[in-house]
Amino acid sequence: MQQSPSTHDSKVDGKEPSLKSNQPSLPPVVRHLENGVKLPVCLIVVGMAGSGKTTLLSSFQRFLDDKFQYKECSKPKSSLEDEQEGEEEDDEEDCMPTYCVNLDPATLDTPYDVSIDIRDTVNYKQVMEQHQLGPNGAIMTSLNLFATKFDQVMQILERRATPDPPENNNASLSPPPSPIECILVDTPGQIEAFTWSASGQIISEALASSFPTVLCFVVDTARCAASPNTFMSNMLYACSMLFRTRLPLVICFNKTDVVSHDFCIDWMRDYESFQQALDDHSASAGFYGSLTRSLSLVLDEFYSNFANAVGVSAVTGDGLNEFWETVQKAASQDFPDYIEDLKLRIEEQSAKRKAVARSQVQRLQRDMAES
Repeated sequence: MQQSPSTHDSKVDGKEPSLKSNQPSLPPVVRHLENGVKLPVCLIVVGMAGSGKTTLLSSFQRFLDDKFQYKECSKPKSSLEDEQEGEEEDDEEDCMPTYCVNLDPATLDTPYDVSIDIRDTVNYKQVMEQHQLGPNGAIMTSLNLFATKFDQVMQILERRATPDPPENNNASLSPPPSPIECILVDTPGQIEAFTWSASGQIISEALASSFPTVLCFVVDTARCAASPNTFMSNMLYACSMLFRTRLPLVICFNKTDVVSHDFCIDWMRDYESFQQALDDHSASAGFYGSLTRSLSLVLDEFYSNFANAVGVSAVTGDGLNEFWETVQKAASQDFPDYIEDLKLRIEEQSAKRKAVARSQVQRLQRDMAES
C-alpha cells in the first residue's frame, strides 16, 4: 500500500524529523565575543548643541590615526594604476584605523574624513521643501529615511570590521584592508532628534547588535562652570540617555582648555561640594534650588555606578589618550552587562510571543469545540 503523503512527510528514512529550535536568536556581537573575534569599538557621540561633538570627533580621529601609525597604503605599482585614480581614496580608506559615520543631514562641512555620510543618501533641503517641514522636522525625517537603509550600512561596517583575506591570485596586487579599531558616529546637533526618535533607537540597537557600542555624552564644561544648575541639567540628560539606550555611557567634559573639569568630577563624587556650590550660586535659591538639591541625591547612584567621566580639549587634544582608555574600559567591562540585559529582553519577548500563540491556539480549540 502506498504510504500516505502525511506519513511520508513526517518521517525521513524511518527517523522522526528534528523540531526547529525554539531558542531565540542572539545578535551577531554575542557570537563574535564568545568566539574571541576582535571587533572595533563603536562610539556614538551625542551632546547638546554647541558642546563640541564634531570638533571632538575630528580631533579623536586624528589621535587614533597617530596612535595606530596610520600611513597611506603602499601598493605595488602596476600598469593599471594610471587608469584607476578614482579608486585611490577607497584604497587609502582601507588603511585607516577609524571609520566615521555622519548622521547629521543639515551640516555643511565635516572637519573629519567621512566614510559613510547621510548627505549622500538624503537631501536635507529637498526633504524640508517637499514635506513642508521645519529644520528639526526635516532632520528627523531624514534620519527616518536613512534608517530604512541602515541594513546596508551595517553590511558595509561588518565587511570593514572583519575583512576577508584576498585570493591568492590577487594577493600581490591588493593587500587586505587593515581591520578598523573604532567606528565613530557623529549625530545631529539637535540632540533630541536622534536620542528620542525611533530612527535613533533603531540605529543604536543595530550598531550594538554587531559591535561593542559605547555612548559618549559631550558636556560643555565652560557652561557648567557658570551655573551648577546647568551641570545638573546635563547630568539629568545623560542619565535619561543611559536608561533610554541601556548602552555603556562615557561623560566627556569638553573644552578643558577654557575651564578645567576638576570641579565637575568633584561635584559628581562629593555631594557636600555640590551643595556648597549651590549655596554660593545666587540663582539656586527658592524652588529651583530645592529641586536641584533633591536631584543631586537621586543621581548619586548614577554617579557611582554608571557614569565614566573624563575631561578633554577638542582644540588642543589634551586628555584624548585617557578618553580612549575610558572608552575601551566601558566597551570591555560595561558592554557585557548590556549583552546580558539584551538576552533577558530577547527571552522576555520570546516568552510573550509564545504566550500569545498559546492563547490563540486555546481560542481556536474553544471555537472548534463550540461549533
